[in-house]
Amino acid sequence: QVQLVESGGGLVQPGGSLRLSCVASGSIFSIHAMGWYRQAPGKQRELVALIRSGNSADYADSVKGRFTISRDNAKVYLQMNSLKPEDTAVYYCNAVLSVRPGHPVAYWGQGTQVTVSS
Repeated sequence: QVQLVESGGGLVQPGGSLRLSCVASGSIFSIHAMGWYRQAPGKQRELVALIRSGNSADYADSVKGRFTISRDNAKVYLQMNSLKPEDTAVYYCNAVLSVRPGHPVAYWGQGTQVTVSS
C-alpha cells in the first residue's frame, strides 16, 4: 500500500511564500516522477510542476519564475513565492511509481488548501 501525505498549506497574503511538502511511503520499488497539481473551485485540476527521476522539471506557465519544485528520494517539495490570489486552490501531490519492476501507477495525496488573500 502506497500513501502520499502532503503538508504546508495555509493562508498567506499576496506576495507571500509557502512551502508544500509531500512524502510517499509504502512498498515502493522505484519512483518515475513526482509533481504537484491544483484545483480551484469550478475549475479542472491542472499541473503546477513536475520533476522526473533525472531531476528535469516542468512548470505551468502561470508559475514559472515563482515556484520551484525539488525532490529528495520519496519526498517532493514545492516552494511558492510571490503568491497571487489566483494561486488559491487545493494542491495535490502526485507520484508515478512502481511497487514492482515495470507497471508504473499514479498515486495521489489527499490535497492541501492554499489560500492567498489579504
